Amino acid sequence: EKAGAKLRQGQTQNKEVIQEYIAGADSIAEDPATRDYVVMRARMMAAKLLGALCCCICDPGVNTVTQEIKPAESLAQLLLFHLNSKSALQRISVALVICEWAALQKECRTVAICVQPRLLGVLYEHLYYDEIAVPFTRMQNECKQLISLLADAHIDIGNRVNCSVFTIDQANELVTSVFNEVTSSFTLNPKTLQQLDSKRQQVQMTVTETNQEWQVLHQRVHTFAACAVVNLQQLPEKLNPVIKPLMEAIKKEENTLVQNYVASCIAKLLQQCTTRSPCPNSKIIKNLCNSLCVDPHLTPLAACPAQPQSSQENSKGPNSDKDGMHHMVTKHRGIITLYRHQKAAFAITSRRGPTPKAPKAPIADLPAGSSGSIPTELDEAQKPYVVQRRGAEFALSTIAKHFGAEMATGLPHLWDAMVGSLRNNIHINNFDRKSLLEKGDVPAQELVNSLQVFETTAASMDTQLHPLLIQHLPHLYMCLQHPSTAVRHMAARCVGVMSKIATMETMNIFLEKVLPWLGAIDDNTKQEGAIEALACVMEQLDVGIVPYIVLLVVPVLGRMSDQTDSVRFMATQCFATLIRLMPLEAGIPDPPNMSEELIRMKAKERHFLEQLLDGKKLENYKIPVPIKAELRKYQQDGVNWLAFLNKYKLHGILCDDMGLGKTLQSICILAGDHCLRAQEYARTKLVDSVPLPSLVVCPPTLTGHWVDEVGKFCSKEYLNPLHYTGPPTERARLQHQVKRHNLIVASYDVVRNDIDFFRNIKFNYCILDEGHVIKNGKTKLSKAVKQLTANYRIILSGTPIQNNVLELWSLFDFLMPGFLGTERQFAARYGKPILASRDARSSSREQEAGVLAMEALHRQVLPFLLRRMKEDVLQDLPPKIIQDYYCILSPLQVQLYEDFAKSRAKCDIDETVSSISLNEETEKPKLKATGHVFQALQYLRKLCNHPALVLTTQHPEFKRITEQLAAHNSSLRDIQHAPKLSALKQLLLDCGLGNSGSSESGTEAVVAQHRVLIFCQLKSMLDIVEHDLLRPQLPSVTYLRLDGSIPAGQRHSIVSRFNNDPSIDVLLLTTHVGGLGLNLTGADTVVFVEHDWNPMRDLQAMDRAHRIGQKRVVNVYRLITRGTLEEKIMGLQKFKMNIANTVISQENASLQSMGTEQLLDLFTLDKDGKTEKADTSTSSGKASMKSVLENLGELWDQEQYDTEYSLENFMHSLK
Repeated sequence: EKAGAKLRQGQTQNKEVIQEYIAGADSIAEDPATRDYVVMRARMMAAKLLGALCCCICDPGVNTVTQEIKPAESLAQLLLFHLNSKSALQRISVALVICEWAALQKECRTVAICVQPRLLGVLYEHLYYDEIAVPFTRMQNECKQLISLLADAHIDIGNRVNCSVFTIDQANELVTSVFNEVTSSFTLNPKTLQQLDSKRQQVQMTVTETNQEWQVLHQRVHTFAACAVVNLQQLPEKLNPVIKPLMEAIKKEENTLVQNYVASCIAKLLQQCTTRSPCPNSKIIKNLCNSLCVDPHLTPLAACPAQPQSSQENSKGPNSDKDGMHHMVTKHRGIITLYRHQKAAFAITSRRGPTPKAPKAPIADLPAGSSGSIPTELDEAQKPYVVQRRGAEFALSTIAKHFGAEMATGLPHLWDAMVGSLRNNIHINNFDRKSLLEKGDVPAQELVNSLQVFETTAASMDTQLHPLLIQHLPHLYMCLQHPSTAVRHMAARCVGVMSKIATMETMNIFLEKVLPWLGAIDDNTKQEGAIEALACVMEQLDVGIVPYIVLLVVPVLGRMSDQTDSVRFMATQCFATLIRLMPLEAGIPDPPNMSEELIRMKAKERHFLEQLLDGKKLENYKIPVPIKAELRKYQQDGVNWLAFLNKYKLHGILCDDMGLGKTLQSICILAGDHCLRAQEYARTKLVDSVPLPSLVVCPPTLTGHWVDEVGKFCSKEYLNPLHYTGPPTERARLQHQVKRHNLIVASYDVVRNDIDFFRNIKFNYCILDEGHVIKNGKTKLSKAVKQLTANYRIILSGTPIQNNVLELWSLFDFLMPGFLGTERQFAARYGKPILASRDARSSSREQEAGVLAMEALHRQVLPFLLRRMKEDVLQDLPPKIIQDYYCILSPLQVQLYEDFAKSRAKCDIDETVSSISLNEETEKPKLKATGHVFQALQYLRKLCNHPALVLTTQHPEFKRITEQLAAHNSSLRDIQHAPKLSALKQLLLDCGLGNSGSSESGTEAVVAQHRVLIFCQLKSMLDIVEHDLLRPQLPSVTYLRLDGSIPAGQRHSIVSRFNNDPSIDVLLLTTHVGGLGLNLTGADTVVFVEHDWNPMRDLQAMDRAHRIGQKRVVNVYRLITRGTLEEKIMGLQKFKMNIANTVISQENASLQSMGTEQLLDLFTLDKDGKTEKADTSTSSGKASMKSVLENLGELWDQEQYDTEYSLENFMHSLK
């Protein structure tokens, strides 16, 4: 007692009041829908416990005759007391307790007889409950304030509103009709009218809020009271008061717990009414079926299967279809499943704002999506339909489970709603599509609604009824060729459900009867129905589709080049899913009861799978024409792979390392297929084998090289190339010669300019050499190339990923449009999780999602990539040694660097970078706003090369510095001011170039003769090397030059001259022109005077010398000014190499060898935040990823910087 007294005393002294919350205090911070869910869950759990206690109280052993007041009677009085309360929550809670008690104890008439009349009375009452006292009082006060303001404006409404307490309806009338009528009949000054209208809006908002709160409470009181009546099994004579609140809850209740609870009560009600006359069951079932079909986004309208865009999509403008919404649907054409996939991806990628942070842990064990909250992206107009459909879905599923094996006989109206329309409208032995078309939209809509009920109910039906469902499979399959798009869609969904509940029976008929429809190229309706059904089956079965993959792959593959867009896109999506599951197929036994014919087909098609997944099992392809070269083993393997793609009408990327002979392998398959095609046509005269020309598209520098290589390896009898180049007039003349050649070689720019000519030609092969140039799908060049039509499409690229793994989408959009989905679908499925995982603040869950997305992308594209590295296949190729040659800035460069650090431009950059850091969470900074940052980058890069590149007449320090140099008998062009030129001179001397024939001591030079490639980014830097170093300092060095000023038609002759004339010591090149595709094995030394943002360009450039045919060790020297921007560029290069090597490498050459840990390295963040410095190494090493990843997306190509950001205006900010 003393302890208790002290405790009570302490509680009195403590002013803090401890508040307890239903479902815990954590729920207070949640959104209203989630909070309502967890609170209702807690109430229902408490009601279950109290219901169990009530059973104990009502036990006959406890309630004896001798007791004056029986415990059961006391319980009844307690329940009645709360049912008479004006508190909605008390009524709801007591009704729940009665429901749970009655469900557990069927016989207790004492309590049931007492409470049942009161429950019925509750169903007739309309009270203002205690819970809305606060908003109700506020509504009264605000209504009176509005009346007072009207009186101040000399407007008397006493004769219209004569009540001391307003009901919700009266208050609503006051702020609508009454207010509008009285204000329009008086002339008021604008200010007074504005004040009155402002007050009216405030009152109207309060009335609306009060009404909403009351409606929710009122609906739930009536709902649970009706549930209690049903559970007591004491139904009144008139059922309408009981049925109405239950149906209203199904239609309007947003809480899924309540809807599910009501669904179970409706099932019990139906069972209790089966023997009742008149029976309400048919009307209830009809209403539920109508509610199920109310949402046109899920149950399409036969007259308009594709719903109009929501306001969010409309805000994107009329061109949204170009931005990811490619597929359109009409009454009779199109695939709704495909349309919805694209629409969903559009919605995901259209969401604005920063990448969402990791979600906080859910309260308690709240199931995902169970709060019943409606997705925020839904329009308010669509929300009621979603709620109503969901409630009907709960009800019908629960009813099917409740009735079990007796559903078909116990609820004949529901069974008829499922299959009646199928039986009446679809005649298996007399299916007439034309008559169905003539009947119009009404019968089609009836069929759609019936199929919707079938889809929802079938999944919940008892297994004993499955044979009845299987009997209707032929009807469903016939619906797949119905002329109505909406019917085909619903039939496909029903087939998907059937594949899950009766897999064996459904798949046997599907594979034998429906799958062959994919080949019905003369009947698009059959094709669309079959491919949509397959998509739905795959979605339902998920990994359960694996045993059937072998039988599905080849038919789907054949439709990836279908002329019908809808069929082609749907087929590519299906194939993309199948390809990811293929590795699982090997260890899965044949399904039981599979027919012998299907087993034979499966064994035949498995051979294709083995070849697709494992390149070592490819059949050897014997080239049918003489090739004037002996193929190495890996080259024959490459030709075998290309022949495999040809056999199955596939397309791919040959991304062998640079210098491994991709051109030769392509020539082999080109010549071989042209020969076989001509032979087939001569034998059969079939249209499918008519000889067609092929097209090779490459950079302008390589067009002549391709023509020479074709002539070198193959006779004109088999490949007769046309060099399609020159000015427009010359090209117009060449167009008339195309028919006399079977191979056209043209540059990318020429194809873009003459696309009107090229797109009208159907090609056999279209080969894109250095095909990574189409990595940006939005450029005019990419759009033009994708208009070309060809039987087979091949991309050649030693570096298919240059900056970002997401560049793969554009490449595959050329090869197999739709294979990776639309660009928006690709971004939603891969782009968002991969980019989110790169954020330094990403959670472990986001990083895992990024890894899984990268892995899924890898599995999907890998069968269509072939990658071999030099070090793995060319044991006889001499090594390539890369050395970083560090230079120290000259005093003049240091001075200019320091001047820049003190300039106004540097301050502007600091402010811009700071603002970007502050605003990066809210909105991505616009590139235009950061223009001077890129100008500064260009300025510093040029300064590192040579001060003359930046110290022009526009420079504010030009006059002072030139005078300063003149005072010291120097000039800006002196080599001493550019340490890179001094380093380059020393390197050339070390190579034995530039010596006058003898050393200073008079002895003969003994340094071995070398030949050098000198790469620069800028043409102006080449000018400086030529005019300031080679001519004045090393006059004995002979050289040629190859840059953008050389016409494309003359570039190949310069390359040939350099390779064939050993007396030419040096070839000067720009990386942009000379870094792609050329064979320059005549040189053994490569010098990079400056470096590209993109590591692949430098890698391509150095491999001009390190390739097949090189007999000497290749030395690569990279001139880097220490402590400057260039070191950071080299760090960026190293990081981007890590990205490319993670996605496509020799180690990942097959699906079996790809490990997740290889991908995880990509997402490792450097905790100290310091960028690793480039050093002398031949390995790629690990780069600091944190600093680079965040800015990777902003980097442009060199020419984009030069075009967009001229340095002339930037000079003025250096003061």
